[in-house]
Amino acid sequence: MQDRRTFLTLTGLGTAAVALFGCKGATAAPEKFEVMLSDAAWKKKLSPAAYGVLRHEQTETPFTSPLNAEHRAGTFSCAGCALPLYSSKTKFDSGTGWPSFWAPLANAVKTRADSTLGFVRTEVHCRRCGGHLGHVFDDGPKPTGKRYCMNGVAMTFTPGKA
Repeated sequence: MQDRRTFLTLTGLGTAAVALFGCKGATAAPEKFEVMLSDAAWKKKLSPAAYGVLRHEQTETPFTSPLNAEHRAGTFSCAGCALPLYSSKTKFDSGTGWPSFWAPLANAVKTRADSTLGFVRTEVHCRRCGGHLGHVFDDGPKPTGKRYCMNGVAMTFTPGKA
C-alpha cells in the first residue's frame, strides 16, 4: 500500500507538481463530520490497512480486496463508522481491481476535487466520518455512467437484502 505523498516523493514528481500546480490548501479550515475521533483513536479502531486508506488517503493494491469478488446481495458500509454506502445492486466488475459501483446510497458519500497527482480527479469520502473511500470517474455503466472505484479495505460487507 502506498500513499500519494510517498509516491510523489519517491518518483520525484512531488517537486515538479508543487512547482507547476502549487501546494494543496494547507490553510483551509478542517472539515467537520458527525463522527470525529483523534488520530490515535482511529489508529486503535481500524486495521493498519483501513487506517492508511480511510485516514491518510492511501490506495490498496488492486485485486487484493475480498470485496472485489463479493457478489451476494447486501450492503457495503464504511469501515470507519458503519454508515451504509452502496447496495450490491449497483456493484459491477470494472476490471480495475477495486470494488466498483455505479451509484452510492442516498446521502452516503460526498465528493471533493483532488489534485494531488497534478491533475484533477474527484475523491469520494464517507459523509459521516470523512473517511477516504476512493474516486469517481465518468466511465461507468448505465444508468449513471459513473464508476465509483472504491478501496475494499475502506468498507465492510453485510449480506442480506440489498
